[in-house]
Amino acid sequence: MNVFERYLTVWVTLCIVVGIALGQLLPGPFQAIGRMEFARVNIPVGLLIWVMIIPMLLKVDFGALHQVKQHWRGIGVTLFVNWAVKPFSMALLGWIFIRHVFAPYLPAEQIDSYIAGLILLAAAPCTAMVFVWSRLTNGHPLFTLSQVALNDTIMVFAFAPIVALLLGLSSITVPWDTLLTSVVLYIVIPVLIAQAGARRCWPEGRQPSRPRSQTSARGRSPRCWPRWCCCSPSRARPS
Repeated sequence: MNVFERYLTVWVTLCIVVGIALGQLLPGPFQAIGRMEFARVNIPVGLLIWVMIIPMLLKVDFGALHQVKQHWRGIGVTLFVNWAVKPFSMALLGWIFIRHVFAPYLPAEQIDSYIAGLILLAAAPCTAMVFVWSRLTNGHPLFTLSQVALNDTIMVFAFAPIVALLLGLSSITVPWDTLLTSVVLYIVIPVLIAQAGARRCWPEGRQPSRPRSQTSARGRSPRCWPRWCCCSPSRARPS
């Protein structure tokens, strides 16, 4: 692993510290950014999330769904944890810690918002980090690709109903405009942008999960994006 990958936790921690410090030193600009929202969904945050996840989504080939049957045990465990355990366990932890343990230390009017945020976070498998950790651990590329493609497909249809169910169980009014905006902004649009970019990057349907030898002398397709892009053959070829 290179220096960036080896000390990934350090960089994440530094970003958190710098973000908190800037928010304390320059509250005005950050409050203005916080007001840039639609249906209570912050637009600048959504765009920054695109920057994080779209490069990873470029590796998703929904044609890899036929490979699911080759890894049915591992993918079965993944689906069970992602959709039957994680959302409900996070809602339970939110109810225990936010509603009870830490309630005296939180503004009473914001407790529902904290729990709703935890539920929204728990109901969405993190595609970007799946690719990151798979690459850092030299994981099986086709297994990673097939399970991400399947989870992303499920997420498009299951995210809103699961979140609505958990918010209802938590006695929180379901903000359908916020929920649907989140699905479109955080899931549908990034997936569509990434699939369009993947077709431009990999002509004739070549996806990073199926690298071939027909690359240029520099080790990449003539139409592909730069080598740092996650869809570069040098990044996508199994080790």
